[in-house]
Amino acid sequence: MTALDMLVPATCSGCGRAGTDCCAACLDEFGPPTRLQVPGVGPPVWTLAAYHGPARELVLSFKERGARALAAWFGALVAAALVAVGPPPWTLVPAPSRRSAARDRGGDHMLRIAREVGIAAVAPVLRLAPGVADSVGLTAVARQRNLEGRVEVCGPAPPGTTVLGTTVLLDDVVTTGATASACVRALRQAGVRTNAVLVLTSARPHRPGQ
Repeated sequence: MTALDMLVPATCSGCGRAGTDCCAACLDEFGPPTRLQVPGVGPPVWTLAAYHGPARELVLSFKERGARALAAWFGALVAAALVAVGPPPWTLVPAPSRRSAARDRGGDHMLRIAREVGIAAVAPVLRLAPGVADSVGLTAVARQRNLEGRVEVCGPAPPGTTVLGTTVLLDDVVTTGATASACVRALRQAGVRTNAVLVLTSARPHRPGQ
C-alpha cells in the first residue's frame, strides 16, 4: 500500500464500496462470453455483460472518469474470455477512439486494456479519420453514416492474422453494431480476417442470442 492509498483509500468504481477498485460483487456482473445477434457485423459478436448497473459504472469510470486501475481487471476478464471465443494464438485489435477523446482520456482506453491481457498479441492498427462525431445520441442510421469510410488501417497487417489463430476486435460496448461493422470492413479491405468481436458490455435492447 502506498502513502497515497492510505490518504485516499480505493473505492469500487461500480458501487462505491471501500477497499478495492473493483469489488467481487461488481466483478460478478461480468460472466462468460455470451453470443449476440448483431446484424451486419459479420463475425460472431460476444459480450461479457449487459450495459447497465455496476458493469456500466465500471466501464464509464474507466473510460471517462480516469479509473485507469480498472484496465488490469478488464484485461483479466478478456484473457479468460478468449478461450471461448476461438483457438490460440490470439491477436487483439482494439477498436479506435476519436483522437480528441483519446487525448482527453490520456490515451486510447481499449489499447490500454488490450495490453493488460497478456496472452494475446496486440495490433493497434485502426484509427478514425478526422470528422467522426461522438456517437452518443445518434440513431443507428446516423451512427453508420458517421463512420462510413472513416475507419482506417494504419500499418501492415497484424502479425498472425493471415495464418491460423483468432483475430479479435475488442471494444467496450456494442449498441447498433456500427463501430464493429466499420472496423471489420476496414480490416477486411486490408486483407485481415476478423474471427470474432469481443465487447465488455452490450447496450442492445434485446436479450443476448435473440
